[in-house]
Amino acid sequence: MKKFFKIALLVLVGILFLWTFVFLYNKSKPKTKVFETVTPAISDMEKSTVATGKVEPRDEVLIKPQISGIIEQIYKEAGQTVKKGEVIAKVKVIPELGQLNSAESRVRIAEINSKQSETDFLRIRKLFGDGLISNEEFEKGEVSFKQAKEELENAKDALNIIKEGITQKTASYSNTLIRSTIDGLILNVPVKEGNSVIMSNTFNDGTTIATVANMSDLIFLGKIDETEVGRLHEGMPVKLTVGALQNYTFEATLEYISPKGVEENGANQFEIKAAISVPDTVMIRSGYSANAEIVLARSNNVLTIPENTLEFSNDSAFVWVMTDSVPKQEFVRRHVEVGMSDGIKIEIKNGVTANDKVRGMEVQNKK
Repeated sequence: MKKFFKIALLVLVGILFLWTFVFLYNKSKPKTKVFETVTPAISDMEKSTVATGKVEPRDEVLIKPQISGIIEQIYKEAGQTVKKGEVIAKVKVIPELGQLNSAESRVRIAEINSKQSETDFLRIRKLFGDGLISNEEFEKGEVSFKQAKEELENAKDALNIIKEGITQKTASYSNTLIRSTIDGLILNVPVKEGNSVIMSNTFNDGTTIATVANMSDLIFLGKIDETEVGRLHEGMPVKLTVGALQNYTFEATLEYISPKGVEENGANQFEIKAAISVPDTVMIRSGYSANAEIVLARSNNVLTIPENTLEFSNDSAFVWVMTDSVPKQEFVRRHVEVGMSDGIKIEIKNGVTANDKVRGMEVQNKK
């Protein structure tokens, strides 16, 4: 029985030794690596950058009154179209008591002078008819009478302007009627009937009655980082995506790049503007958020490979080109000349052809 256990123990030790030897032998054998292979392809490439901003009308005008007073009536509301010269609102003038008293006094004095001048002229005309005075004296009397009448009319007009803001002669040019200065769409009417408004002058911007804009001429207003502004120039095509209109893409043309940057969050940003081409069937509202994709470079029909297949050493780029696949993959390192990259693919100018196979990522290990 003891002899049986000794034999079994020796057999077990022998098996363990043999397994250890086989394991170490297999462990020491070189591993065969298998790689994906990529064939260079002819494709179009473009490199672009994205600027964020919003859509605004090129011409947006603030309509302000030329006279102070109270809004008596509003004829238009936001969203309506308006023509140049069309009345938007009417202002009721609130006269200043001192000016009103002076104007009324001027009218009374003018009436007295006019009556006296009329009396004198009737007397002169009678004397002239009787041949008692010369023609020159008659003409002087007539001029004095006409001047007195004109002064009375001017005094009455001045009084009407202070009280009503208009005169009978210039009713169509009245400052109390607030008119649009351009053709366009009313974007906002911030005042209501009964609100007090202040005229625009050298000391005050005045109260805004309405905001009018030409919505057929829109621009993209955005900002771009200083690292990419050097690659831009006026006239570059821009592809515009509006956040509120996900199914539409609009063409635009870059027309302005600010010569001065503004620091925002530690980075210098430069303002850019692009003219937008909007179809008549699509309505874009002022203030829509938008992203502008600007193509910085484009190459057509060039040989490309995935950028992750490249190896870089100093200022040179290399690829591993397959020379044999049986019984195992064999590659040779080859220098290549690269061109434009879009972050995924890179242009190959020289070094490989469309018939070569380039080593890619390792896929598995085999013993």
